[in-house]
Amino acid sequence: MIRKAEWLEPGRVRGYLLLLALVNAGALAYLLLTQKGGVDANGFLIGTDFISFWTSGRMLLAGANVYDTAAHVEAQREFYAMPGEYTAFFYPPNFLPFVWPLGLLPYFPALAAWLAVTGAAFLAAIRAWFRALGLKGPALVLIAAFPPVFVTLTHGQTSFLVAALLGGGLLLVERRPWLAGVLIGLATIKPQFGLLVPLALLASGQWRTIVGAGAAALALAALAAAAFGPQVWADWLAITRTASTATADGNIGFAKMVSVFAGLSLLGVPAAAAMAVQGAVSLALAGAVVRAGWLRAFTPGLAALVLAGAPLATPFVLDYDMVLTAFPLAFLFARARETGFADWERITIAAVFAGAAFARPLAINLGVPIMPLLLAALFVLVFRRVRSEPT
Repeated sequence: MIRKAEWLEPGRVRGYLLLLALVNAGALAYLLLTQKGGVDANGFLIGTDFISFWTSGRMLLAGANVYDTAAHVEAQREFYAMPGEYTAFFYPPNFLPFVWPLGLLPYFPALAAWLAVTGAAFLAAIRAWFRALGLKGPALVLIAAFPPVFVTLTHGQTSFLVAALLGGGLLLVERRPWLAGVLIGLATIKPQFGLLVPLALLASGQWRTIVGAGAAALALAALAAAAFGPQVWADWLAITRTASTATADGNIGFAKMVSVFAGLSLLGVPAAAAMAVQGAVSLALAGAVVRAGWLRAFTPGLAALVLAGAPLATPFVLDYDMVLTAFPLAFLFARARETGFADWERITIAAVFAGAAFARPLAINLGVPIMPLLLAALFVLVFRRVRSEPT
């Protein structure tokens, strides 16, 4: 029943998708209808994490140091303060050119513009993948039903943008290698998700994309240094120690994170041991990506494998980052539709698709981390498909 999951036939799946879409839409409507002055019923500012980006934009316009934690806290609380709450800014200077324009607008128009622009980019990347895989759509209900989309919208996060850059860039490696490199280089705004990318590019000999990515990343770094002063790099390097400590100590909340490290920490495994297991998993993923890509064309399958492994390879990943799984899920479904579903594929696609809706509640209330296991299952199944493709 679970291994083959033939009960997940098209009609039933459409019903589940419609149900999820209605739940997401209802939750979003409730959030907006019950807010007062931009603050939700639980006392959180609408957009939660976005205040960190917007505050940073305002500080950059004023010539202030966004990596001065005390100054960032003060600037953030000038707009909204909740006792005991602060949204830190640990992003590298490559992200600063993206947040600078946000400071030109008031908070809520900036939030709306951010979600509209990055959401449109994500949708364009998804549509490109569907075309490349021979799929129709995606239908609006599919996007509305995908829980990470809801989580990203409510957090005002960077997930749409990072997914668009990585997903779009990796899909274009074969056809538009230089443009692919530029997109991948811009994705260094969240570098922890690019750990497997250079390995796949090197293994498959994509030298033009490698050069393009390196040039784009360096140009973005130089732009940040020229616009905001070269000291921003030293300031960021200094604050990364705080970010590492916050991750290891669980200050962000292990229940909010979906990595192998966070899952083991939630279960009570000491930080050193949990990080050692995370490192072993990352090395195993790297070996699998190199093996799958060695002297092969850079197919959508290899791109899907890299994106399936991206959230597993880093200790710092949250539920909204699961929008990255949209691409490997689309690949796995497209190949299964062509050749028939193999064992475990139906149930894994369904579980990973819906997983972000349950991961945080289960982790917070029961201490059960489900997402690392689901991500591992997705990676294994995508790897199996990629290895079966002709060289």
